[in-house]
Amino acid sequence: MQVDPRGQRFAAVLTTVVLALVLITGSAWLLALQALAFAVAVVFGVRNSPYARLFARVVRPRIGAPEELEDAAPPRFAQGVGLAFALVGLLGYLFVGAWLGITATAFALFAAFLNAAFGFCLGCEMYLLLRRLPLPGRAA
Repeated sequence: MQVDPRGQRFAAVLTTVVLALVLITGSAWLLALQALAFAVAVVFGVRNSPYARLFARVVRPRIGAPEELEDAAPPRFAQGVGLAFALVGLLGYLFVGAWLGITATAFALFAAFLNAAFGFCLGCEMYLLLRRLPLPGRAA
């Protein structure tokens, strides 16, 4: 499956805004909504995430088709990493302490900002590095 890289960057911009608002407000509910957006991307694919659907309906018709597409697997993995941080953040805000919520949210915000501002997907790079690891049963 292939995805429009501009859509991934658009999603990163929205994610950056949402996570920044979580840090400003301390809202566990807002973080839960972001976690849900991550979960939809992981379970149903990044093309079916709320942010990707918004991009496809509102932004892409105005800017046209992309010059190239990219593999959906690395962004999907990145959404899974974002989901993990969001869930840890939720646990922090709701049960452990705001310090954990703030820390986990800040890490997720940093990764989203890198993609939004510079087009550098940290989770995607993690995916590619993990794929290169020699594992038992995998051809080198």
